[in-house]
Amino acid sequence: MKKFLLSLALLCLSASAFAAVQGKEISYSSGGTTMKGWIAYDDAVKGKRPAVLVVHEWWGHNDYARKRAEMLAELGYVALAVDMYGDGKQANHPDDAGKFAGEVAKNKPVAKARFEAAMKLLRKQHNVDGGRLAAIGYCFGGSVVLNMAREGEALRGVASFHGGLGTDTPAQRGRVKAQVRVYTGADDKMIPAAQVDAFRQEMENAGVNYQVVSYPGVLHSFTNPDADEYAKKFNLPVAYNAEADKDSWAQLQAFLAEVLKK
Repeated sequence: MKKFLLSLALLCLSASAFAAVQGKEISYSSGGTTMKGWIAYDDAVKGKRPAVLVVHEWWGHNDYARKRAEMLAELGYVALAVDMYGDGKQANHPDDAGKFAGEVAKNKPVAKARFEAAMKLLRKQHNVDGGRLAAIGYCFGGSVVLNMAREGEALRGVASFHGGLGTDTPAQRGRVKAQVRVYTGADDKMIPAAQVDAFRQEMENAGVNYQVVSYPGVLHSFTNPDADEYAKKFNLPVAYNAEADKDSWAQLQAFLAEVLKK
């Protein structure tokens, strides 16, 4: 019996050594700026597979974005947590976060170029099926992926989690290639109901395949467990909501499985 248990333990250890999610920092360039991303994949999955870009919150490319990339890798995707600020820059205060996000948001050509540089990098990976790409984003990143869909990027799907929905360049009929999903808090002070209604109308006018999921009583940043700490430290109207986090992630999994299938 002891020999059997020992053999079983060794077998498990051997399997784990050869089949695990791998994550590593990866550098690329956009407009002369070095971008520092994080790529994750499960090395037990063989052959080319669909891939997902993950765009960070306004805090910058941090561990949270990397964690989401690794969660996607566990599902069998290759995931790239992109860097939209350059050099992996992160903010430690809302004032800096707002400044960093604003600089990118107001310069649409730069934002598009940086996103496309990440797409190009992801497509070049040996284990990626470049024809099956999607993108997800959180907060600032949610706005980014929605704007990339509006720009007509070759994505099968985009999903925004508590991201801004407003735009001064609305989606045009026939231009949006991606299916769109939005997960938002009904009590989000940063994404008011009027903005959600305007977004719905925009999508309807453009004929986009979209869905908006609004969670009653839920505030901004509901997917990030660090939100409660941010709320306390900086007096921000944000809060983690475990139920909404779990539900939105489950819905995302179903969405990606559908849009990224062969």
